Amino acid sequence: MSAGWDERAAGVLRLPSGRLVRGRGLRRELDPRSLPPTYGVYLLGKEPPEVPWESRWLRWPDFRLPRDRAEARKVLTQTWERAADPAERVEIACGGGRGRTGTALACLAVLDGVPPEEAVRFVRRDYDRHAVETPWQRTYVRRFGG
Repeated sequence: MSAGWDERAAGVLRLPSGRLVRGRGLRRELDPRSLPPTYGVYLLGKEPPEVPWESRWLRWPDFRLPRDRAEARKVLTQTWERAADPAERVEIACGGGRGRTGTALACLAVLDGVPPEEAVRFVRRDYDRHAVETPWQRTYVRRFGG
């Protein structure tokens, strides 16, 4: 049985339900001392490099929104469900780890019961104060709840 994320580790966000999800910027090397994810969702405009764990790619250009919003909702919902298993190490990542990653984490917070109008504030407080970078990303999170 594998161990889940250490809540104190960099980028790990605890959702109100207790689910732990790590956000990360792919431009920074993965710390070789840290546990790798068991599942990753990569939010990039082009296909990400292969990783040795199970992963999904959502086509999501920098500073923008997902190309296929229905697919994004499906993948984020599956990711949230998967994070319920305490043995899973679920990771959400984009290039810098703030805009797209923060937006996706805020959507997971909405799925977890955080009101859509508070989800960006929640992620900025508990993950990265610069998360969710653009006005349209903030609007996307508010509409994700509806």
